[in-house]
Amino acid sequence: MRGACDGRPFSPGQAMTATTHFVFLMLPEFSHLAFSCALEPLRIANLVAGKPLYRWTLISSEGGTATCSNGSVTLVQGGLEPLRHADRLFVISGIHMTQHVTPELLAFLRRERAAGTPLGAICSGAYVLARAGFLDGVETAVHWAYHDLFLEEFPDVRLVRNVFVARERIITASGGTAAADLMLHLIGSQHGTDLATEVADQMVYNAVREGSAAQRVSLQSRHGMRNDHLKRAIAIMERCIEAPVSPSLVAEELGISTRQLERLFGRYLNSTPKHYFMEMRLNRAQNLLVQTEQSITEIAMACGFQSTSHFSKVFRGHFGKSPLSHRTTLA
Repeated sequence: MRGACDGRPFSPGQAMTATTHFVFLMLPEFSHLAFSCALEPLRIANLVAGKPLYRWTLISSEGGTATCSNGSVTLVQGGLEPLRHADRLFVISGIHMTQHVTPELLAFLRRERAAGTPLGAICSGAYVLARAGFLDGVETAVHWAYHDLFLEEFPDVRLVRNVFVARERIITASGGTAAADLMLHLIGSQHGTDLATEVADQMVYNAVREGSAAQRVSLQSRHGMRNDHLKRAIAIMERCIEAPVSPSLVAEELGISTRQLERLFGRYLNSTPKHYFMEMRLNRAQNLLVQTEQSITEIAMACGFQSTSHFSKVFRGHFGKSPLSHRTTLA
């Protein structure tokens, strides 16, 4: 087993005496929730242990301050100067992260990587590392809302729906409370599960998740259903968004009749297979409009529409505005 912070080997549960230093690089409009969930377990670990197991430095692209998506301003200790020492540099971002990736930021990250600084990302911070070219072939956790963006822009990233990934050289957490899950995992790996459990208790956090836990609430939890045919049908639709298949072909792959498939969607989702599939495709298009610079035509093709005019008509009927208007108002 390798150390979660510096790559050096240590035994599971072995207490480490040296203070671990994390640097958090906060981009404009970063997620305040994810940042707090990353930092507070470290503070509480020091409090519970009665000694400085962790220390941290906050930096931003501009230096001086960092402003999160809710408008709160946080004082930071530095900008994009070379780091003297860090056991890991975490990139934390949030909404509109595509607009905050600058040549200076990418140059800083590449210098730090070349200098041997271990990297990590929280929430959409994985997008920044992917833009730097660090995540090709790397198993990566990112907030589920950005999965469509990654599939289009970074096809070589091994995207997973886990809440975090800690077994790769570059570790990632999907955002929100997943940052707390990751930090509790690192605390447990370095200083033992007893300490991690006590930190979680201090946080009144009794639903700590392993990295393999899925981000989104399952269909079973959301709809109270346990029907394997329905779950498999939706998985087929997700797989075929770029080249949509008819409900009859979905039913054929499942080995049931089209009428049976329609009854399942009506009973559990109050929808039809055709309508549900169209909503799935339009939701993906909505994500791509806001999160990427792809043209309307490219997005239409990526979501299984053969013409831009048909896509625009269907999109307007569903969302009440054209794709271009949607991109302009929400970007």
